[in-house]
Amino acid sequence: MSKRQLDYLNELLSTPADGTPIDVEHAPVDEAPEHPRAKRGSTLLSRDNALAKIASGDVRQITQLLLDPSRVRVWSGNARYQAGLNEANCRDLIDAILSEGGQKVPAIVRRVEGDSTYDYEVIAGTRRHWAISWLRRNSWPDMMFLAQVHVLDDESAFRLADVENRARRDVSDFERAQNYLQALSGYYGGKQKRMAERLRVSEGWLSKMLKVASLPEWAVAAFSGRGDIQLKTVYPLAQFLDLLDKQGDTSDLSKVRASAGGIRAEQASRVEQGLPPIGASDVVKTLMTAGQGAEQGELLFEADSKHGRKALSVLSSNRNGITLRLHNGSGAGEAEVLDLVKAALTALEAKGRGLGR
Repeated sequence: MSKRQLDYLNELLSTPADGTPIDVEHAPVDEAPEHPRAKRGSTLLSRDNALAKIASGDVRQITQLLLDPSRVRVWSGNARYQAGLNEANCRDLIDAILSEGGQKVPAIVRRVEGDSTYDYEVIAGTRRHWAISWLRRNSWPDMMFLAQVHVLDDESAFRLADVENRARRDVSDFERAQNYLQALSGYYGGKQKRMAERLRVSEGWLSKMLKVASLPEWAVAAFSGRGDIQLKTVYPLAQFLDLLDKQGDTSDLSKVRASAGGIRAEQASRVEQGLPPIGASDVVKTLMTAGQGAEQGELLFEADSKHGRKALSVLSSNRNGITLRLHNGSGAGEAEVLDLVKAALTALEAKGRGLGR
C-alpha cells in the first residue's frame, strides 16, 4: 500500500457525514482516485465506499481511541526500562504534548483479557503513556492517551516494538539486548538463527547483543545509567567477563567486581557534587585492566624480535594458565619465538606468576 493511498483515505475518514468521530485510523484502498480533493458529495460517496470495504472484510481495520492511561498497562515484553522514566528525561515530550494541544502520534496497544484493572496494554509508546499519565496527575486531568488498537500475539508484538525501538536513541542497546535475551527463549526456543531471520538482522550482530545482555548486575551498576551501555563500547567487556567466567578465574573476576564497586561509589559521588559521570569507555577500560592481572594497565611481559619489532606479549597469568600473544610482522622465526616464550616463563616465575604457582 502506497503512502498516497494512506493519505487519501485518511482525508476521507477525517470528514464524517454526521460529525461523529470514526474509529478507523487508516485503511488501504485498491487505487487512489484521480481527484483526491473532490467536492463534498463525491468525498462522502468515496468515504461510504471505503467504509463498505472495511465492513465487508476486504481491508484491515485499525481502531484509534482516546484512552484513560490509568486503564492501560505497559506490556511486560517491552524493552524500555520503565523505572528509568522520570520528568527530567520525559520533559521534551511533555512540553511537546502541551504545545500541540495533546498527543499527536498514537501509541500501539492491544486489548487485555481477564484483568479488571486494565483494558489495554502498551506495545509501543511507553514514554508517551508515561508523559500523559504525568500530565493527568499534574494539572491536566482531562489529558487522554491516543492509541491504535492492534490484534497481536506476543512474538508479533515483540517484533513490532523492536522496529520502533531501533529508531529511538533513548532506548539503549542494553535495554534492547535484555529484551532480545528474554525473547530468545520465550518466542524462538533458544534458536538464534531463527530469531535473526524473524528480526531481519545478522546472526553475528544478534549474538553480540545477547552477549551484552549477559552483563552481571554489579557490572551494569558501574555505568552512569543503562542508557550509557551501548554495543560498540561495552561488547569487549561482556566478552572479557564471559571468558573469565568460563575459565573459572575467580581471582581476577573478584578484582573486576571490586573495581566495579569503586566506580559505582565514585559515580554516586559525582552526582552529589554535580560533576559529569565517568564515561562508558573509561568504565570499560578500568574494569578490563583490573581483571588482566597487571598494574597500571601494563602487560606482564613484552619482548621484541631481533628486528626491533614487538614479537610477544603476556596478557594474563592465573591458576588456569598463561595467556600470551604472538605478534604478526615481527620478523621472528620459529626458533626465536620459542626462545622468547622461554624468556617470558622465566620472567613470570620470578614474579611469582609462573606455571608452578
